[in-house]
Amino acid sequence: MKETAIVVCPGRGTYNAGELGYLTRHHGARSDFVESLDALRRDQAQPTLTALDGADTFRAGLHMSGDNASLLIYACALADFAAINRDRYDIVAVTGNSMGWYLTLACAGALSLLDAGRLVNEMGALMHTDGVGGQVIYPMVDEDWRPDPAKQKVITSVLEKARATPGVDIRISIKLGGLLVFAANDQGLAFLAEELPVTDRYPMRLNYHAAFHSGLLDHILPMAKARNSASHFGDAHIPMIDGKGRLWSPSAYDPDELYDYTLGAQINETYNFTCAIDVAVKEFAPDRVIVLGPGTTLGAPVAQALICDHWRGIESKTAFTARQKTDPLILSMGICEQRSIVVSEKS
Repeated sequence: MKETAIVVCPGRGTYNAGELGYLTRHHGARSDFVESLDALRRDQAQPTLTALDGADTFRAGLHMSGDNASLLIYACALADFAAINRDRYDIVAVTGNSMGWYLTLACAGALSLLDAGRLVNEMGALMHTDGVGGQVIYPMVDEDWRPDPAKQKVITSVLEKARATPGVDIRISIKLGGLLVFAANDQGLAFLAEELPVTDRYPMRLNYHAAFHSGLLDHILPMAKARNSASHFGDAHIPMIDGKGRLWSPSAYDPDELYDYTLGAQINETYNFTCAIDVAVKEFAPDRVIVLGPGTTLGAPVAQALICDHWRGIESKTAFTARQKTDPLILSMGICEQRSIVVSEKS
């Protein structure tokens, strides 16, 4: 009997130095899929994914820039999705973090692979040329991944002070498990760096990221709609959960409404990834959660979201880690040991 699984698609920031060569390493010779994306890049006078992934060295300014990183991550993640062993896993729903929503549309079939690739590439280019502000990430949990009231109180105080400070504009960008991502203008970024207490590596500025999922990007909406046609959006064949926690069931939604959300609220309103995971596990009660590569950074936020729900009795990092060793709830395809449990022998 097959195990049920929800699939989680990664967002930006998941292709780093350790992921250089991910496409070739895990998916071998160049496929028709990658070739179609390379052709898209050539038409835009952009470096191909084959060249980026096959570079001798990782260059942050090249590989992490939105106009390059976005489609590179898309290619890695969609190739991973295709490699999942369907004889073992029944994929009952798909969701994702931030840019991962666009990947969700492709995995679920609401957009074709090429149309989703165009969308990802266009949005990455827009963020590179017209994005403003940036993002800062900060924890809301303690070292054992349990909610930390003291940290949450500090965050509330900082936001209240920011609202009273002229020139400072700070919004909640992403609710990311035990982490909170702020979107801010340049003054707001400086304010957060000064006002948030330093803990471990936080506050962490996300390099090469604009103030996504906030009203600071209202100006992007008409540009995004002008570059992407509503006619490309169709009916999915797998349920999808978006950044508001809304469930889009096959044959139960209007594709025009999906288009409006994707190039509207998904861009300029808070993305609640925690809520998306909450809805996914409660609605579908999966046996496993499969996190697509590249990278391994999304596994912790997924686990933290599960801890918030006390999912399967998991109430802390300690309990989650112990469970992962014996009967893993989360399988991250960016981790070789877990990947081997997920992929088909033919992959």
